[in-house]
Amino acid sequence: MKRAQRLYDLLADGAEINIVCHNNPDPDCLASALALGRIAAAAGIDARHILYSGDISHQQNRAFVNLLDIELEPFESATVRDRPAGSLLAFVDHSVPGANNNVPEGTAVDVVIDHHPAEGIDARFVDHRVEVGAAATILAEYVRALEIDLDTVLATALLFAIRRETLNFLRGATREEYEAAGYLHGHVDQGILRQLSTPSVTGATLDAIATAIRNRTTRSAVLISHVGRTTERDALPQAADYLATLEGVQTVIVFGIVHGSIHLSARSPDPRVHVGNVLKEAFEDVGSAGGHHDSAGGEIPLGIFADYATDGDRLLEIVEQVITARLLAGLDLADGSKG
Repeated sequence: MKRAQRLYDLLADGAEINIVCHNNPDPDCLASALALGRIAAAAGIDARHILYSGDISHQQNRAFVNLLDIELEPFESATVRDRPAGSLLAFVDHSVPGANNNVPEGTAVDVVIDHHPAEGIDARFVDHRVEVGAAATILAEYVRALEIDLDTVLATALLFAIRRETLNFLRGATREEYEAAGYLHGHVDQGILRQLSTPSVTGATLDAIATAIRNRTTRSAVLISHVGRTTERDALPQAADYLATLEGVQTVIVFGIVHGSIHLSARSPDPRVHVGNVLKEAFEDVGSAGGHHDSAGGEIPLGIFADYATDGDRLLEIVEQVITARLLAGLDLADGSKG
């Protein structure tokens, strides 16, 4: 209750709040932003904005925004750079300016609520709990403690986000997730929850997953694959989730070229492998990467390969060689045998 009340008191002194989502926001980020906006409204803030950069391309994410009618606005740096006195800046599901967001480095932040590993967090209010399974869990706790009106939209958003982030309570779920689910369950719209759980899949996503299946290679219990070029960024985590079900595989890393960047997605229930650290150590010198021990991601500007090749096929070949070599080295498998 103390943390919730401190947040409420900070919001009560504000006249406006800009809630910035991380790039390409997922349901955990979006639901958390929605909940923080509701708390801000209860604290007396009328001007509330949820801002995002990148794409909402995953079919489940698009359905989430559409079915729950979440109002989003494109992020513009002037919004945070030139904000007047009384205008608050908040991050949910991420924590540091310039890291997985387009906020300029060094920007002063008022509120940070996150569950991802991060360093150098600086804000007037910080709730950074890497031990919980979802940022939405933290926001559900605040909503409950502050007795914010829990309508079906907010309850459905938070519960779906928790379920999605924890793979239906099979990944990183804690007692807090179960307590939040018990609190939210009686208020959700079961019809919308079912629709969100079974969204349609685009042909491009299916093609990307099929490419990842064809391109897979394994060493020991590690599977590495790529989707080539795709416009469906969110096909990578879907491919990683699918390949992680392959018998004998404990760690999966899938990468691909999406527009002007190389994206990576990793999954590993193996307690001996911290895929967040693997990706961070392998690529922090050329891009941004990291995450939890069992789920991680990264993005590398494609421009660093510009000097190697201009031909598209040759560029993809070099990207595959370099990314795979770095991953194998990071996993201590550079000299291992193929499985």
